[in-house]
Amino acid sequence: MPGFNVIDEVSQSLVAMLKAELQALTSTVETHDLQGPIQNDLRLTLFLFEVGEDPSARNRPRVREAISPDVRIAKPPMALLLRYLITPWGGTESTRHRLLGGAMQALYDHSILSFQYQAANGSIEQQELKITLSPLSIEERTRVWYSVQKPYRLSVSYEVRVVNMDSQVFERVRPVRERVLDSALPEFTE
Repeated sequence: MPGFNVIDEVSQSLVAMLKAELQALTSTVETHDLQGPIQNDLRLTLFLFEVGEDPSARNRPRVREAISPDVRIAKPPMALLLRYLITPWGGTESTRHRLLGGAMQALYDHSILSFQYQAANGSIEQQELKITLSPLSIEERTRVWYSVQKPYRLSVSYEVRVVNMDSQVFERVRPVRERVLDSALPEFTE
């Protein structure tokens, strides 16, 4: 399972997929925190504006892994929900609309994205991410733009779930090899 770098790896996977799908429209797709100036050439930005725990994946059981001669018991992975604001920049209004439409089409077509990451043991593993359009009310959208101190721009919001992040907390225990059941009741004396 992925570690603390999973958020960056998911963001880079989204950028790579969008770059491949939108190469006819633009060559620039990037993550951006919307701070500072944004170049005025045609580009698409992904702004990760919220990270939370996915409520649909709470209360999962502990993870057990046999490591001879012990058993490793770890906390279940933390299930993350990532929310992105996707914004087209530069060009004409018509070009920005086409770019945003192309991004939405690509995210719809790849709504289940195979995400590859390097596991702790060095192997390359895979996880499925679900990408869904998550409309914000005009008030929520205004708050996001106000918080980054930029004027409101045409943008859409998407959720990516379930992004699993492994816990570093675990314990090693010895498995039960033998047990004795004694059904005899103890004698009581008065």
